[in-house]
Amino acid sequence: MSTDLHLSAVPGNALDEETARAEIYGLLSQLYYQAPSADLLSLLQVAVTEAPDAGAFLEESWRYLVACARSLDETRIANEYNSLFGGVGKPEVYLFGSHYLSGFLNEKPLVRLRNDLAELGLGRSHEMPETEDHVAYVMEVMRYLIAGEDVSVANLTQQQAFFTQHVQPWVPALCQALAAHPRAVFYARVAAFTAAFVSVETQGFDLLDGSR
Repeated sequence: MSTDLHLSAVPGNALDEETARAEIYGLLSQLYYQAPSADLLSLLQVAVTEAPDAGAFLEESWRYLVACARSLDETRIANEYNSLFGGVGKPEVYLFGSHYLSGFLNEKPLVRLRNDLAELGLGRSHEMPETEDHVAYVMEVMRYLIAGEDVSVANLTQQQAFFTQHVQPWVPALCQALAAHPRAVFYARVAAFTAAFVSVETQGFDLLDGSR
């Protein structure tokens, strides 16, 4: 997972919107893959919370996330992560798209995702034990499709196609599950920010369709 973050850009930077989008996807990928490290948590705790444009759609959910990060320590958040997503057997909250799309793990949605990744020339690293439909993985793919150097793959058309097929259909349901969980504190704020960001991305891609 990428760790090169400049969190001042996260609330939205009018001068470089694409960089901000890529960094948000990268941040969410890290937060869902594992509990934040001490370094990442420190970055969150000192992050800028005011967007360049007052009242920007992501500003409120981002402010609440940063405030929550400032009120908790690394151990508390790690314990929450393990309580929600870890353990032996069924987790409290699933992080895999197949669960939300089909009700089961390792089902047809995962096969479709793997086929689409193969067409993009992408594959799972051997260092990552989770399947490709883990939310951290799809967020990292979106980050790459925005920030990657190969413009035949990293372009707006591919971003829209991947988002529409593999992010939009199920990530809001994950966010709802987290927001409703009684033991989710930090990750309830992560979920709220994720839901707001997915909504903004959905609107942006809808506008793109309307302009064609």
